[in-house]
Amino acid sequence: MAAKEQIKEQVKNQVKLPRQYQVVIYNDDFTPMDFVVEVLVDIFGKEEAAAVALMMEIHKGQYAVAGVYPKDIAVTKAAQAVQWARQEGYPLKVEAICV
Repeated sequence: MAAKEQIKEQVKNQVKLPRQYQVVIYNDDFTPMDFVVEVLVDIFGKEEAAAVALMMEIHKGQYAVAGVYPKDIAVTKAAQAVQWARQEGYPLKVEAICV
């Protein structure tokens, strides 16, 4: 009986990691490259050189992953980027996608 209780206790003590979400930034023909770099630096905490490289990846392809976070953080960062883009008049598309 003690072994069953010990196993149940071990199962209860296991911590589940939260599901991870990718924040994806999509390429468009209207949002300036400099603005995308600013978003990557200010919202996603990228270094300037890494932000420029990621912006070029977005520009040359259709999209790129800006970061991987738990759901709440990913959704918040995506919303912040979109809100800032709209304030500046840009149609930047950013979304959080479950991995």
